[in-house]
Amino acid sequence: MAIGPVQLIVLGFEHPNFHGEVVAELERLRKSDTVRVIDALAVYKDADGDIEVEHLSNLSTEEAIELGSKIGALVGLGIEGEAGFEAGAVAGAEAAAEQGGVRVFSDADAWDVIAEIPNDSAAALLLIEHHWAVPLRDAIARAGGFRLGDGFINPLDLVGIGLLTAEEAKELHDLETAGAAR
Repeated sequence: MAIGPVQLIVLGFEHPNFHGEVVAELERLRKSDTVRVIDALAVYKDADGDIEVEHLSNLSTEEAIELGSKIGALVGLGIEGEAGFEAGAVAGAEAAAEQGGVRVFSDADAWDVIAEIPNDSAAALLLIEHHWAVPLRDAIARAGGFRLGDGFINPLDLVGIGLLTAEEAKELHDLETAGAAR
């Protein structure tokens, strides 16, 4: 299986009122082979500060085992070099098979996000594979290209290049930063 570029996105939700819309959109993107959620952790903090954690992934069991081996290999490679790569691949595949999916995030991993989550809100940590980008990435590599950087562009910056009107950018900016203003 070719894996596309993987991105970690951390999202905040003020007064979360989930009705399955985000999960439905991630499933739609999965069905269109656009993105896959390798792992996700939703952390809910109620008005009293009590926390609830939930995992989400839309990988099949076979994909979870294969990606588990790759993620385990990356972790092992970073810790123990080539020997760690092999041991991590085996451990990652076994863990994915036992857990029924890839668990990149543990509840303990959320610790540094939890303190930042205001009461009566939530955060989502999403490890997403951009499957759509595999052919583009491969074409760039064949042409001798490589990534120098990446990032999301603030909607207000798009006004400067004429891609959005000031009103459209303000609406997007307000949507994207509503919870951050607290």
